[in-house]
Amino acid sequence: MWEEEEVKLGGGSSSDTGLASAAARGQVEAVRQLLQAGADPNGVNGFGRRPLQVMMMGSTRVAELLLAYGADPNCADPATRTRPVHDAAREGFLDTLAALHRAGARLAVRDAWGRLPVDLAEESGHRDIVRYLNAAAAAAGAGPAVPGA
Repeated sequence: MWEEEEVKLGGGSSSDTGLASAAARGQVEAVRQLLQAGADPNGVNGFGRRPLQVMMMGSTRVAELLLAYGADPNCADPATRTRPVHDAAREGFLDTLAALHRAGARLAVRDAWGRLPVDLAEESGHRDIVRYLNAAAAAAGAGPAVPGA
């Protein structure tokens, strides 16, 4: 459960920064309040990152809220070209990965080092994520995401 604190619902960049902060902490109700008050789900924080990029990956509900309010599931980090699907795959959050996928996130995208989300899941030992990504690739007619899988 998230810690009770006052949520600033001001306009412009301060509410966008507040949204990114609440998303990073996994504060579902604060995220909901800020979105309902008009915070931009694609607004950037002081570090140039969007709420979906800094959100607590284990908080599927935060991801679903941001996506329902129009967050771009394919937003890429300008330096590393990682996307939220890379983070969810690397960290092993299948429910968040599935929510991103349902919202239109591309799964066959490479980061700046040429790694696919399935590569990160494989490296991290997240077999459930690897299975999900392979099944999604097969359903899309692309064959397995990991050769030989």
